[in-house]
Amino acid sequence: MKTDPNRPHTRNLELADPALFRGFSYVGGRWTAGSASRTLPVSNPADKSHLGDVANLSASDGIAAVDAAHSAFDLWAGFLPQQRSKILRRWYDLMIEHKDDLARIMTLEQGKPISEARGEIEYAASFVEFFAEEAKRPNIESVTSHLPDAEVEVWREPVGVAALITPWNFPSAMLTRKAAAALAAGCTIVAHPSSETPFSALALAELGERAGFPPGVFNVVTGHASVIVEPWMNDRRVRAVSFTGSTEIGRLLYRQSAETIKRLVLELGGHAPFIMFADAGLDQAVSEAVKAKFATSGQDCLGANRFFIERKVYDAFCEGFSQAASRLSVGAGMDDPDIGPLMNEKAVAKQEEHVADAVSKGARILTGGKRHPAGSLFFEPTVLADVPADAKIMHEETFGPVAAIAAFDTESEVLQRANDTEYGLVAYLHTQDPRRIYRASRALQFGMVAVNRTKVTGAPIPFGGMKQSGLEREGSRLGMEAFTEVKYVCRDWA
Repeated sequence: MKTDPNRPHTRNLELADPALFRGFSYVGGRWTAGSASRTLPVSNPADKSHLGDVANLSASDGIAAVDAAHSAFDLWAGFLPQQRSKILRRWYDLMIEHKDDLARIMTLEQGKPISEARGEIEYAASFVEFFAEEAKRPNIESVTSHLPDAEVEVWREPVGVAALITPWNFPSAMLTRKAAAALAAGCTIVAHPSSETPFSALALAELGERAGFPPGVFNVVTGHASVIVEPWMNDRRVRAVSFTGSTEIGRLLYRQSAETIKRLVLELGGHAPFIMFADAGLDQAVSEAVKAKFATSGQDCLGANRFFIERKVYDAFCEGFSQAASRLSVGAGMDDPDIGPLMNEKAVAKQEEHVADAVSKGARILTGGKRHPAGSLFFEPTVLADVPADAKIMHEETFGPVAAIAAFDTESEVLQRANDTEYGLVAYLHTQDPRRIYRASRALQFGMVAVNRTKVTGAPIPFGGMKQSGLEREGSRLGMEAFTEVKYVCRDWA
């Protein structure tokens, strides 16, 4: 690996600020290649071209990051809340200032359309702005005493070192949603980004350094997750873990955390139902269905997977939705299409598997159904109709641009079918009946319900799911809770 931390071995990305493209990990306020100076290649999924190399750190390097975070904890926790807030606010300002470069890095390593990448940077920055304000508010709470001659207070204190494990589909927003909350609470962090999209996290670390985080407060460790993360789970100094990814890996981390009884925030898989009743506006429902399914090329835990349409409007919806899907453009992210490449070959193979399985069981392909000629990691926007309940796509998260549609006849039937899943992240409901909106919103076993719209997320809302879609909430004032301990003080002045 080259020794200049500003310039890893890579092609020119034509950034306004080339120093944002880092190849080394950031540990203890230093850019490092680790003890072995090994590297991991990163490619552009649009054309599989080599984008650059990042440091492939060892388990001992990962523990060194915990050492740095642990050493910095007393300093950072001892800062006045206003001091932490000021640094977070500066980090936010720098993210907005460098939005175009950050978006370009993201598109080249993740593949999403450049307009979506710009939107993600704004979304990611919004969490930093929000928690910069929340940093000032974990005040001491006075409680009416139940004891004579005693004063009672409840304090919130930071738990310690927090480990953050982030996915490839939202490489900036998933880091800031976790990091801003933990840092605002007074925790120090060790972060492990996906090996497929590490450059976005390293760019944020560069801006964090410029914003003024003291050495050891904000650490980003690149390398293989199996090497870096397991020692963190066994380290008693790591008091909280926040993970976004698959339910399978979430279960593994849950087991690994048991010995040291860590605080856990798990944002896991989704298998969102999209429910449309006949009284909903057809054009609006079709428009929202396209957003719910095809944003981020379908690679979104909030993506609608199962479309349940009331039989009275089933044919009309199928026709309108399939026509809208067929008009979506497909191409490289820098060309700003509607649909970009999928992340890897495994993701494309899953689309093929789900389509073939559904068709073999009686489903009809209304549009798409195969790889797109734009490249080997591109898949056509696909709509399947008459998908039976035993098809794999009705039980497994597809995580790609394939939609499965089935008809229903009654409210009780569709609510039962929507809830018939181990997942419970988000549900989409379309109806104009206010009583039905209330009944269904109460009955749906999902942490979030979007009624007659798709976009519901944002910094002020508690993001998270029920059942095996996760634990705890991210964003909102609740997002800091997992990173704080409650301390009760009962005081007598005698």
